[in-house]
Amino acid sequence: MSKLEQVLILEPANDLKFKGPFTDVVTTNLKLKNPSDRRVCFKVKTTAPRRYCVRPNSGVIDPGATVTISVMLQPFDYDPNEKSKHKFMVQTIFAPPSVSDMEAVWKDAKPDDLMDSKLRCIFELPSENDKVNDVDASKSAPVLNSSRVDGPSAPKPSSLSLDDTELKKLMEECKRLQCEVSKLADENRQLKDDGVRMRKAPRSDFMSSNTGALMAREHGSSSLPSLLVVIAAIFIGFFLGKFIL
Repeated sequence: MSKLEQVLILEPANDLKFKGPFTDVVTTNLKLKNPSDRRVCFKVKTTAPRRYCVRPNSGVIDPGATVTISVMLQPFDYDPNEKSKHKFMVQTIFAPPSVSDMEAVWKDAKPDDLMDSKLRCIFELPSENDKVNDVDASKSAPVLNSSRVDGPSAPKPSSLSLDDTELKKLMEECKRLQCEVSKLADENRQLKDDGVRMRKAPRSDFMSSNTGALMAREHGSSSLPSLLVVIAAIFIGFFLGKFIL
């Protein structure tokens, strides 16, 4: 049993497994448990730091506490020759009574005080059966998605009916406005006709008065000769009566 195993309990204890395909980030959790009665400082190291993102990669574990570390493998082109090159190491040390500077703790630590545990990285590629299952799942996914889409889209007819009702209201409002416009146009046309008629009315009255005057004059002029004839006949009759008597 190593010194590290005497201080911390690791889960998993030996290997970190990553399941492909490695076209996306693959995350594996590592648990560190401190069964001792002292605080322990830890630090996680890897031989391929550019390929992994470790959170948290260092810290302090209280007595009896457990810390979960997320090891995230970044997407990469899998090469079988590299699988033996990826390894992790968890390094620990008992924390001093007061921890203010973690870098100083690791810098001042003596080799005999350091304890470590090494972990291998195992890459698992999907088998042919898994690929077939993935293909089937991808084929069935559109059906599920379509059913999900059909569910929320069910109330679309109501929205369409609401739109139709609003459209009908707008059309009726447009017709009403058109009727009002036509009425206003007729009233405007009638007002124009009344104005023209009022302008023509004085002229017609003047013409009718002139016509009456002319007719009166003509009547007077025509009645004047007849009056003279009557007067002449009276005088002639008077003189003839005298001569005959």
